[in-house]
Amino acid sequence: MMNKTDDMFGSLARFTLVLLVLLALLLWCLVLNVNTGSVEIPVGQILRMLWNGAVHRQFDSSTAGTILFRIRLPRVLLAAVLGGALSVSGLLLQTFFRNPIAGPFVLGISSGAKMVVGVTVIFLAEHLRQAGAGMLIAAAFAGSLMITSIVLLFSQKVKNMSMLLVIGIMVGYICSAVTDFCVTFADEQDIVNLTSWSMGTFSGADWDSVKMASALCAPCLVLVWLMSKPIGAYALGEGYAQSLGIAIRPFRVLLILLSSLLSACVTALAGPISFVGIAVPHITRTVLKTSRPALVIPATFLCGSVFCMFCDLIARTALAPTELAISTVTSAFGAPVVIYMMVKRRRQEAD
Repeated sequence: MMNKTDDMFGSLARFTLVLLVLLALLLWCLVLNVNTGSVEIPVGQILRMLWNGAVHRQFDSSTAGTILFRIRLPRVLLAAVLGGALSVSGLLLQTFFRNPIAGPFVLGISSGAKMVVGVTVIFLAEHLRQAGAGMLIAAAFAGSLMITSIVLLFSQKVKNMSMLLVIGIMVGYICSAVTDFCVTFADEQDIVNLTSWSMGTFSGADWDSVKMASALCAPCLVLVWLMSKPIGAYALGEGYAQSLGIAIRPFRVLLILLSSLLSACVTALAGPISFVGIAVPHITRTVLKTSRPALVIPATFLCGSVFCMFCDLIARTALAPTELAISTVTSAFGAPVVIYMMVKRRRQEAD
């Protein structure tokens, strides 16, 4: 009993330390993102403008103020919200499939959302101007659910998780092929916009997209955290979860709905972003040295926020004035983590 109590306090102490480090990194990335660019804004001036805007409602109308409030600040906040949401979405999928390599991008879920959004933009562009971003999110959610349903159907027939991941990748390629076919019917302007969006970018961020992302993701994230105990029980096996009185079928449906909504919001507002949903939960669990959902969920959100803010900074400044796609940078950092996970899993299976 003493060892179990000591272990619990040890986990909480480590969680507190990791949380403080992540919050410090979050603040550092925030300042670095709004400070760095073609026009460098001194940190003191940034803090002064933020103070005047937040407290006195006096927004600086100078060039620096316009860059800060209309371009850089919305962009970095959107990267933080969507990066955290995508990481939690990946965590839910890994819990659902009991596989650390499961994620929205690998399972083809992001590609399904991309396909339906692409079809919506190409063939319903006139209605889209009236409906706005809400229609894009609805389309992405429909695409995410459609591909998730297909993957679930195969999961009942295929017991080998490696084969299920291969199926998810193939489904993703099919969705990409359908998207490319539909692009041939698009106008030139739509083709340019879709090409930029399909590679993942936060460049189109504004305060409306930040508000919409926060309004959609915040309730989902709170609900996911409130489900920490059932998620922990489910991770130990369906039989154990049922013995605690958890209704398995509604719980599984809720997991999929929450994961699909979070990943759909990311895809609709920033395009498909690769490897974040796989790599970040693994990094978080490794750092925390625990799998307790009540601790892992908030840490995964913060770690995903920091990860995407840092990757967006590199995408924006590495080859300035040319901007890299965000997926290019996240793949460079996330793919080695996934390779390491697959090699480690292979060794464990061999042992």
